[in-house]
Amino acid sequence: MRKPGRHFLQIPGPTNVPDRILRAMDMPTMNHRSPAFGELGLRVLTGIRTIFKTERAVAIYPASGTGAWEAALVNTLSPGDKVLMYETGHFASLWRSMALRLGLEPEFIAGDWRRGVDAARLGERLAADKDHAIKAVCVVHNETSTGCTSSIPAVRAAMDAIGHPALLLVDTISSLGSIDYRHDEWGVDVTVGGSQKGLMLPPGLSFNAISAKALDAAKTATLPRAFWDWTEILASGETGYFPYTPAINLLYGLAEAIDMMHEEGLEQIFLRHDRHAEATRRAVRGWGLEILCQEPEHYSSALTAVLMPEGHSADAFRRVVEEQFDMTLGNGLSKVADRVFRIGHLGDFNDLMLMGTLSGLEMGLERAGVPYRKGGVQAALDYLAEPVN
Repeated sequence: MRKPGRHFLQIPGPTNVPDRILRAMDMPTMNHRSPAFGELGLRVLTGIRTIFKTERAVAIYPASGTGAWEAALVNTLSPGDKVLMYETGHFASLWRSMALRLGLEPEFIAGDWRRGVDAARLGERLAADKDHAIKAVCVVHNETSTGCTSSIPAVRAAMDAIGHPALLLVDTISSLGSIDYRHDEWGVDVTVGGSQKGLMLPPGLSFNAISAKALDAAKTATLPRAFWDWTEILASGETGYFPYTPAINLLYGLAEAIDMMHEEGLEQIFLRHDRHAEATRRAVRGWGLEILCQEPEHYSSALTAVLMPEGHSADAFRRVVEEQFDMTLGNGLSKVADRVFRIGHLGDFNDLMLMGTLSGLEMGLERAGVPYRKGGVQAALDYLAEPVN
């Protein structure tokens, strides 16, 4: 049966793709060796640097963010290298699993999935590494499974305080373009990104922003690499081309997305996401529900994960919302499966879209028989009605 109106895709990625980007991708596929493509290539390869806030080259792959994870590891490390990682949630755990499968030796600092990286704990472990056996530190900036954001400047400061030479690798797949991020200023060596969240594109592009130190490490790293090798992709990128057939129509969309982000302004985009996140949290508290992230300084501006009351299924609640209100919410992953639902409020998103989302949630709580207090939507409305500075 057809459902009238638009579907509310409120998972934390893929996000809604704006019409301007859809129209930009709706172009004939061009010859990827032509002068016209070289112009497009230079446009996106130069423009994407402004989103990462880097002066250096960014590699663009036709892949999901998982591909960019692998590229970051295989270009900088060798078999048996020790890697320090921090358990912030499901995606940090998946990155660790990949490191194991690649023949690395990851050490996982245990976390409770309710807060971001504790930079002090990470620093203590690095300080104990007197022989500098740890070759890289890998952290997730915004953990999509939990709604917790980690302070990358604090991680960098902890590393610098003891002078540890490890590389710093950071996953920004669900934060790039949604939460303030500064590759160069924060001293990150490899930043991993993806197209389908804050960049407002469909899935299919991934990114590595690369420091000079990481490029030096790539000269001696011996993990096998072919498709992911930075050497050819960066060399080709100097003239706007790729060493293989790129995702041409997604690059059309990326060029448009970069233009749109510059038109709004990155700082304004970050403030908009902060504001929507705070409105969402006020709604959750108004309903008497519990936010999964326990540390206010770690609250994510891209999504909010909500714990279900004891004895109630998050998946059953999500089914009611989808079937009766045509809205999709994010499910709980691995350790928090069926215990949380996740509200995505990132990408091409405005006040009215947020209020539609929160209204659907409050109606869903009522229909699903989940114990809650009325008034969460009103709490969000009151906050959004305040003048924006």
